[in-house]
Amino acid sequence: MQLKINGRDTEVDVPADTPLLWVLRDNLNMTGTKFGCGAGVCGACSVQIDGVLNRSCQVAIGDVSNTEITTIEGISGKIPAALQKAWLELQVPQCGYCQSGMLMAAAALLNENAQPTDDDIDAAMTNICRCGTYPRVRAAIHRVASES
Repeated sequence: MQLKINGRDTEVDVPADTPLLWVLRDNLNMTGTKFGCGAGVCGACSVQIDGVLNRSCQVAIGDVSNTEITTIEGISGKIPAALQKAWLELQVPQCGYCQSGMLMAAAALLNENAQPTDDDIDAAMTNICRCGTYPRVRAAIHRVASES
């Protein structure tokens, strides 16, 4: 199966019903995308498919053969760079496990809405963080929005 991941053509030999998450982690050794719940709820496995945020544990590899997949390893540009900086400056992560998914979700939000309100952020950031750093996530997103 041919895939385009982070701008590179890649070929994998797996059953079409294999979740994208496992192809990324186990077949391609791209471990930035995390396994959290396996049910599409927590968001640790968030990636962008054709620019749209998706939970990779719920996406079959056979459904993404003609798409552009972007993982945390391949996200780039002004918004992701600003988010990473704000994340560090505001000390958003504690354990850090969910942060790749959080950053993917925050970047998707800011690409769609450059000036989100608290309600917009709360609606878009459905990722689960065991450490409870949601106020810092919101502050970091607001910081990046104000600098844009």
